[in-house]
Amino acid sequence: MQTMTHLQAGLSPETLEKAKVELKENPETLHQDIQEVRDMIITRPDIGFLRTDDAFILRFLRARKFNHFEAFRLLAQYFEYRQQNLDMFKNLKATDPGIKQALKDGFPGVLSNLDKYGRKILVLFAANWDQSRYTFVDILRAILLSLESMIEDPELQVNGFILIIDWSNFTFKQASKLTPSMLRLAIEGLQDSFPARFGGIHFVNQPWYIHALYTVIRPFLKDKTRKRFIMHGNNLNSLHQLIHPEILPSELGGMMPPYDMGTWARTLLDHAYDEETDYCPESYTLSVQDLERDLEKNMSPKTMKRSQSVVEPGVLKRPDKVKSEEDNLQPLLSLD
Repeated sequence: MQTMTHLQAGLSPETLEKAKVELKENPETLHQDIQEVRDMIITRPDIGFLRTDDAFILRFLRARKFNHFEAFRLLAQYFEYRQQNLDMFKNLKATDPGIKQALKDGFPGVLSNLDKYGRKILVLFAANWDQSRYTFVDILRAILLSLESMIEDPELQVNGFILIIDWSNFTFKQASKLTPSMLRLAIEGLQDSFPARFGGIHFVNQPWYIHALYTVIRPFLKDKTRKRFIMHGNNLNSLHQLIHPEILPSELGGMMPPYDMGTWARTLLDHAYDEETDYCPESYTLSVQDLERDLEKNMSPKTMKRSQSVVEPGVLKRPDKVKSEEDNLQPLLSLD
């Protein structure tokens, strides 16, 4: 049987070894692994699988450590999420006015250097969100579009991503726009429906109301994702223990210059970066409201009850006692 090594052509020797050891990737059985996932497509006639080539299916296998069933489930959810949220994926291009505005404000920012495990680092400076110009859904679309672009790189399929969200100066008013249904939409899109390995999600400088929001979304997080969340508060030293300051911008206590928000936007937009586009988020509000309504309908009473028992959805309450940042710092987890 011919081995499918051409599918591994983009991998360095180190990453090939990592794929073998960590992901159980075997060039001898690669074709068979891919075919087994492809054979399951017949079990979901309700989903339009718009792409089923070898290279595409391989990224789902890598994201689920070559567990065929889990890889297929992720593949199915990838297309199902797109079917269920058609408005979100209309005109999913960097030049779409809402996406373009979000990209220009650094949603997401992408650092040029990889971390020591070869992971791509995405940074979000939450306070940059200009709510008068684009919606949370536009930010989510910009992030998904960016990930689609980056996941083409086989190195990143194996090594994955790190996400750092800096909540400095993120106001209570901005936070109040983050409804549970919107946050759930983001979790479903990133955790359950995208073939990327997230090695860590780091919160820095988060105010109390971000902790309150986190308790709302916590029931929707898988245990594995939950373990990836690390709350650093204003303790940047704990961040630096995991991601070396040499590759971080100065805003995150790093040795690099301040992050230029337009860096990644210019990469995706190329010549279209400087073209002016008028964008009125009102034109998008209706579909966002519809989306929210559908999501609220879909949130099972049991799940809603679980999150209500923690914090009433849509209502952020000031905790009687805010934990000190030391208490908030979860144990430093090994992020394989």
